Amino acid sequence: MNNITGNLWDHYGRAIIAVTTNGLVTKTGKALLGNGCARQAGEQFPDLAQRLGTILAKQGNHVAYLGDGVVSFPVEHSPYETPDLKLIERSARELASLADSMGWEKVVVPRPGCGGGGLSWKEVKPIIEKYFDDRFLIITR
Repeated sequence: MNNITGNLWDHYGRAIIAVTTNGLVTKTGKALLGNGCARQAGEQFPDLAQRLGTILAKQGNHVAYLGDGVVSFPVEHSPYETPDLKLIERSARELASLADSMGWEKVVVPRPGCGGGGLSWKEVKPIIEKYFDDRFLIITR
């Protein structure tokens, strides 16, 4: 796992982009892409909320490849909750496994739960570094 600074979307097309998400699906079947990189992903890909909502309804709040070089990384069950460290750990494990099975060579991940979620990097880093090797770039501004 390597730390980098910059804009997550500057790596689009050259790496898989992980977007931190929650598990809430609206009555219309769309995922709620509230803030941060999830909101940005929804702006770039207008059908992303529907795609993620369909996946959440079928498989629950798990890491999923969403197409377009984007993967979901659940950090909370609802946007109205604090990010869940156990969910972040499960997501890190699932993302590493998915990267192995898909043969991904580079995955850029924002600091999960540390932006709008309010967690400190000191508490998140030791949890995810157990799963992420040098293919994983943790980006911060």
